[in-house]
Amino acid sequence: MNQHHDNEEEQFPIVDEQGNILGAISRGHAHDGCKILHPVVHLHVFNSRGELYLQHRPAWKDIQPDKWDTACGGHVDLGESVEIALRREVREELGMTDYEPVSMGHYVFESLKEKELVYVHRCVYDGPVCPDKDELAGGRFWSKEEISENMGKNIFTPNFENEYKRFFLNQKENQSD
Repeated sequence: MNQHHDNEEEQFPIVDEQGNILGAISRGHAHDGCKILHPVVHLHVFNSRGELYLQHRPAWKDIQPDKWDTACGGHVDLGESVEIALRREVREELGMTDYEPVSMGHYVFESLKEKELVYVHRCVYDGPVCPDKDELAGGRFWSKEEISENMGKNIFTPNFENEYKRFFLNQKENQSD
């Protein structure tokens, strides 16, 4: 083991599929297979050339180690709004403060371990991205072609692939290819 691990006692809100808060749950319980719905925030960071920034998950992570993932993702803490959680996570993970997130709605994501209400955002950003060295194994911008070529090859997280297909793949690309 190493010194990196998540705080199992951290409190998250329990929500319904509309995002109404019903109660509280610890991080440990939220991820133990109970499938109690809790909210998370995602930010997809594009540059003005249309490339998408992906974070590289470190090998020590218990979920999806060593995979490339959505630029920023994190839990909404108890007592926090979606907007505040997004700003906090993006600042902590990527060091970004000067960007304008655009909401793309939310959906329910379910894995073997958990069930999340995912609030999806996007932004266009050409400033510096400084991935947190304790939390992430770096990151970089990927072209659409690079992402397409690597889909389904166990390089990206399933969550990222699902979200990319759902929100970005069919946008104004159908006339080419």
